Amino acid sequence: MDYNTIIVRFGEMSTKGKNKKDFINKLAGSILSHLKKFEDDFELVKRHDHIYLNLKEENQEIIDILKEVPGMYSFSLALKTDITDLDELKDFVLEQIKKEDGQTFKMKTRRIDKSFPYNSDEINRILAGHILKNTSLKVDVHNPDIMFNVEIRDDGIYLFTQTIKGLGGYPKGAIGRSLMMLSGGIDSPVAAYLMMKRGIEISCIHFASPPYTSSAVILKLQDILKELTTFQNKIHLYIVPFTKIQEEIYNHSFQGYEVTIMRRMMYRLAEKLARKVHIYSICNGESLGQVASQTIESLYAINAVTNYPIIRPLSTFDKVDIIKISKDINTYDISIRPYEDCCTIFPIKKPKTAPKIEDCLKIEERFDYETLLNEAIENTEIKIIKAE
Repeated sequence: MDYNTIIVRFGEMSTKGKNKKDFINKLAGSILSHLKKFEDDFELVKRHDHIYLNLKEENQEIIDILKEVPGMYSFSLALKTDITDLDELKDFVLEQIKKEDGQTFKMKTRRIDKSFPYNSDEINRILAGHILKNTSLKVDVHNPDIMFNVEIRDDGIYLFTQTIKGLGGYPKGAIGRSLMMLSGGIDSPVAAYLMMKRGIEISCIHFASPPYTSSAVILKLQDILKELTTFQNKIHLYIVPFTKIQEEIYNHSFQGYEVTIMRRMMYRLAEKLARKVHIYSICNGESLGQVASQTIESLYAINAVTNYPIIRPLSTFDKVDIIKISKDINTYDISIRPYEDCCTIFPIKKPKTAPKIEDCLKIEERFDYETLLNEAIENTEIKIIKAE
């Protein structure tokens, strides 16, 4: 069947109350942003229950892009007609179903416009009967080859046979903004994707330790974020110089506490930067128990340095599941490039899995970390990665 309209459904957004209109506006803005290069090829119409894209012509690329726009539960490729007479509709539906492949069908009518004569069940029987008389198709209400949908609305009648699943969640920025701690490994890009899918607009912070880490790490991060612009078309990357801080940590730390102190400093830096750029939460790719710094005791000691909301979307994820998602969003092959980040450059013997906060404080009293943190924030580099 041909199509001239795309019907966008909201899913979870439809449960919103008085602020539902705001969510719809954000989704409409996000769709327009993602489809900017096609802005002359369609008209977007917002309604309380759906968004409609009225197309000048069929376009597969628009369909592919819509599959990756957060906030859409599903969408259908529909043929809109202004027919108002049931006899005309019978012949029009017959003409369209003949274009479909299959031996069986089921008719499903929704009569939203109650001024249209006959109720939904009656329309189903009339349309299905006309098809049975004029084709070799048979009815199968349980597992039809063709699910033929007819939606009768006050602005026209919409016909469609397939519904395409969207990402779900909320549109970009509908829930707020967050600063993602991006390492370049497998986990943090997946966490970033899950945040964006949930309606969080992310910016990213990376801790660089040249000359111990290669400049190739930054290129790797940019490539990762280029893939993630599929879901958010512009991402800020803040590169924080971490070398001096890391050297001081390894000069003054008790054995086994190096990673704990390093993570505490990272959280302090992330909070300072977040406050500076007016972001009010921090997120990362931590998953419970994967490494020594991700035990409950370690997270308690590390998290103690900030009152900022810390979001860990991968907390309960299995590593196999994380890898699967990373492959689905095309970041896996980039993440496994063999360039070290600051977390892996110094070997640690027997890292503490149950560090004590009092020991952390004793270590941190040994050097002036606050001056180093402020200096790092002052010398932070900013890169903006945009969708092509």
